[in-house]
Amino acid sequence: MGLMQDEVFVCLDCESTGLDPAEDRVVEIAVARFTLDKVLHQFESLVDPEREIPKISQDIHNISQEMITGKPKIGAVLPSLLKLIEGHIIVGHGIGFDIALIAAEAKRCQIPTKILHMPHIDTLRMARLYGESPINSLDKLRQHFNIEPQGAHRAMSDVLTNIEVFKYLAKPYKTVEEILRILQKPIKLKAMPLGKHKGRRFDEIPLEYLRWAERKDFDQDLLYSIRFELKQRKKGGGFEQSANPFADLF
Repeated sequence: MGLMQDEVFVCLDCESTGLDPAEDRVVEIAVARFTLDKVLHQFESLVDPEREIPKISQDIHNISQEMITGKPKIGAVLPSLLKLIEGHIIVGHGIGFDIALIAAEAKRCQIPTKILHMPHIDTLRMARLYGESPINSLDKLRQHFNIEPQGAHRAMSDVLTNIEVFKYLAKPYKTVEEILRILQKPIKLKAMPLGKHKGRRFDEIPLEYLRWAERKDFDQDLLYSIRFELKQRKKGGGFEQSANPFADLF
């Protein structure tokens, strides 16, 4: 690894039957090997997940049961995919999910892979660090950076959009190591990204809600931000804390 300009990356995106990487299955997979100057190679395939695709998932990625009928099963697709990824830094938006999904599929098919231990860069976390986009979804970042749309929400269109977003987010950094080092540490968020208090600053969120959220299985940045706010209130002995006699029950 070295200068950003010299590096070859792979951008990866999967569409799936759901959001549990251990239980759900791939229905489409796309990967592009690229440098900051150009896309070197693309690979994409619809995949037969060997199960029904829930309606809620079909509404997100627009991949129907009919579209995957007769398509290759994941065991036939993985060897080509893994060969393309091998030896490169993986880039993706919320890429931890895609990596976990592929690792689970590979284990199911008894195909050896080191994907869980490969270096990766999550553009969602880079966007949080950048901090200038009110919403850090891939499409909102595309709009924020005035990137031309690549088509409907599908795996390869997301990959090509993701590459362009990555180029903008990577501009402040000279080396890959610099990005990886910064992303090792949790990032303090400006506002709650989800739930009923979505968009509110953490110091505006009720104490009992923060205490409830602290015990949830959220990502490291959100948990860090919640715990940072709880520590600040503990230090300050905030009004909200002393005014709520039932706070310890939550």
